Amino acid sequence: MASDKPTILIQLDTDPQPSVFDAVVAVDAGVAHLFRHGKVGPEAVRDLVYGALFTRGPADLQNTALFIGGSDVVAGEAILKAVKETFFAGFRVSVLFDANGCNTTAAAAALAVVKDAEARRGRFDGTKVAVLGGTGPVGQRVARLLARLGGVVSVGSRQLERARETAGHLAAITGRPLQSFATARPDELRAGLEGMAVVVAAGAAGVTLLPSDLRRALPDLEVAVDLNAVPPPGIEGVAPTDKGTERDGVRCWGALGIGGTKMKIHKKAIQELFTAGDKVLDAEEVLELGRRLG
Repeated sequence: MASDKPTILIQLDTDPQPSVFDAVVAVDAGVAHLFRHGKVGPEAVRDLVYGALFTRGPADLQNTALFIGGSDVVAGEAILKAVKETFFAGFRVSVLFDANGCNTTAAAAALAVVKDAEARRGRFDGTKVAVLGGTGPVGQRVARLLARLGGVVSVGSRQLERARETAGHLAAITGRPLQSFATARPDELRAGLEGMAVVVAAGAAGVTLLPSDLRRALPDLEVAVDLNAVPPPGIEGVAPTDKGTERDGVRCWGALGIGGTKMKIHKKAIQELFTAGDKVLDAEEVLELGRRLG
């Protein structure tokens, strides 16, 4: 029997002030009541989760869910781990993890890349992809999702050892080999991008990772995705509003161009929380929701 209790979303944010952005999206997604908690650490999780679990009966618990956010993705991952460890027996609620928009942004970027490849050649599998800033939280998720979808993915970082460690970690998760390359020197960056059909820049805000002269010198490049909306761009010459825009023979997406899909996925993911009481929506689950949106 469906519950007639109103939906409640409990926002667990690792920042002192819970994200207003995430709160607005929750309201626009139709959440009836939003409880926001800031500066949440793993030690506070148990009591907050117990408050969610023990206040409604089994038939009504499906209408309670958790959202884990904040600007620090690593801290958010620790919260997610603590939340899952708090659940026991049949006592659980659904959870969406999207600290700093990492999963919804990565999913939207992956979908743009895959759809473009499928439109061009009918398939994405085997497409060579380089992820710049690939050791960061969004970069790792973009690389992870595209590798799972069949891409031949290379992880780029200023520090080669970090790129290697990340590539090895993601290979263990996905079951697919990932390559690594250094980006600190122009010659290293050029060598790492040789033969790439797709470049995704997912580095820190305001840092140019791919200058325009090198971008134009990549003969195999078909798609460029820049997830940085703060000047200067991560890929020089790509505008934040680009959405499949043709530039120098390359189809380009900017952060705002990706943002429309990201917002649709974000809202859909929140709504999905209340369809069952046992969902954990991380990168792969969020991507699948995006694929179902079409």
